[in-house]
Amino acid sequence: MSGFVEKPEPIQVPGLVHLHTGKVRELYRNEAGDLVMVASDRISAYDWVLPTEIPDKGRVLTRLSLWWFEQLADLAPNHVLSTELPPGAPADWEGRALVCKSLRMVPVECVARGYLTGSGLAEYDETRTVCGLALPEGLVDGSELPAPIFTPATKAEVGEHDENVSYEEVARQVGPETAADLRQATLAVYSRARDIARERGIVLADTKFEFGFDGDDGLVLADEVLTPDSSRFWPADRWQPGRAQPSYDKQFVRDWLTSAESGWDRGSEQPPPPLPQQVVDATRAKYVEAYELLTGQSWS
Repeated sequence: MSGFVEKPEPIQVPGLVHLHTGKVRELYRNEAGDLVMVASDRISAYDWVLPTEIPDKGRVLTRLSLWWFEQLADLAPNHVLSTELPPGAPADWEGRALVCKSLRMVPVECVARGYLTGSGLAEYDETRTVCGLALPEGLVDGSELPAPIFTPATKAEVGEHDENVSYEEVARQVGPETAADLRQATLAVYSRARDIARERGIVLADTKFEFGFDGDDGLVLADEVLTPDSSRFWPADRWQPGRAQPSYDKQFVRDWLTSAESGWDRGSEQPPPPLPQQVVDATRAKYVEAYELLTGQSWS
């Protein structure tokens, strides 16, 4: 069992229809048929959405995604129409809400990996492959791959694991032409972002994208992009293959949850406890640090 420790009641706004509560985002439709995506300060770990929020997290994710969309505009169109608050929306949506095109979403998590870690490492250790792609012998946790690879996954419901699948399975599900377009776009966007991050002293180990089709059947980059929630960012000067890497993400949360101090048994069906203030503060600082390093802009 997993999911939300305490599932929030969505805010009702005149003129907006609530569609979905995700791990981090609330999704609405406005009267024009566009989507309104609101990033919350919720944080998830081990397939649970935790009861404690991280202040400013939703704004960091939104502002960082907007910055990346600008860097990638010549490679992939994106779904953002406006950053203006919908009429009647609560003031605290400022900086967290985006009005976006309504797309026909492709039901595939488009994952690009330039380095071996996480579920990719676990699969490699068993089979010397990731999503059916053969890799060289001798790779370890944190190894840079000979070239970036496209390792798609099926998109899971809240509380469920995304499942890695082969390229052939994606082609079977969405058609060979769409699968080829997804792979090409994913690797092109990852390569651009990897180079930008590298210039700023950050290793972009892997990331995941979501795409949809617009009314003209064009492939459009959607959801969030290249944030600490959807990517592994490592400090380049501390990268050392053969061990777990320091990371700009929610590792403080994971480490505390699995520590004796939390008192939580990950293998049980009990929900995790609230986070202590020092873990909240450290996690917020790590998200802000990632934003400032990548964009070169001060958060405050």
